[in-house]
Amino acid sequence: MPTFQNTTTSSIIFLLTGIPGLEAFHTWISIPFCFLYITALSGNSLILFAIVNQPSLHKPMYYFLSMLSTTDLGLSLSTLATMLRIFWFNAREISFNACLFQMFFIELFTVMESSVLLAMAFDRFVAISNPLRNATILTDSKIAQIGVAVVIRGTLILTPTTALLKRLSYCCSHVLHHSYCFHPDVMKLSCTDTRINSAIGLTALITSAGVDSIFIVLSYILIIKTVLSIASPEERKKAFSTCISHIGAVAIFYIPLISLSFVHRYGKQAPIYVHTLIANMYLLIPPAMNPIIYRVKTKQIRRAMIKLFQAKET
Repeated sequence: MPTFQNTTTSSIIFLLTGIPGLEAFHTWISIPFCFLYITALSGNSLILFAIVNQPSLHKPMYYFLSMLSTTDLGLSLSTLATMLRIFWFNAREISFNACLFQMFFIELFTVMESSVLLAMAFDRFVAISNPLRNATILTDSKIAQIGVAVVIRGTLILTPTTALLKRLSYCCSHVLHHSYCFHPDVMKLSCTDTRINSAIGLTALITSAGVDSIFIVLSYILIIKTVLSIASPEERKKAFSTCISHIGAVAIFYIPLISLSFVHRYGKQAPIYVHTLIANMYLLIPPAMNPIIYRVKTKQIRRAMIKLFQAKET
């Protein structure tokens, strides 16, 4: 690895990495990545378009789904340029400020997605426990307030973790081990004390995804308790079926996140390309899979999309 002299942060150039050891196959590897990007961008855009244009979808569940699609679009666009530049043109350079900018928005949309999944879990609990009062409890103004709170929360949590990277000195290798700027990856390149950065980064993770996951689990404990109290087996099945799409979205968000954490902590003996592939899947799988899950499992979304396509044909 090349080494560099310490310079001011504004003049530092980092080198991003594609798939280590598989550089000769980057063009072929880009094909499934492009497919995932196209799926994520087109699928989430279609869901947003359907929700905006179909009055029958102007309900709390679909407002939260539109928030989820917006965060997925943001997450995909945050990594699209650097990832495809590496695979197509081997363009690896990224300035320090551009790296911080990308890292902040990747983490912001990740925290926002976690928050939206929690809000959706609360919506499912309210819809099952108080189906007649769902629209009065979660009014349009309250949903808008939740959306604003999601953005503010993510910004407040992540601003210190990003800003503190500017106080570090980077006098070692400037080679990053991912196709995008990842907070622990950037922090490891510093030749100064990073204990404060590590502590604040861990605090940010715990207070965002950690807290959200706990409350999502608690929400589903209450949902299961409510469903089991319903006398009719058919009604129980119908009530719980409304949660299937959300459970799928939670699983495809948290499983790659947990896998990435375990690989970074315990998979030091694994090949480097395994770390990189899991890190890429962690950001690409949820945005690509969420639209598919909701289109397959939600009849109203399917009907809305069919109406949109029929309207275009006529």
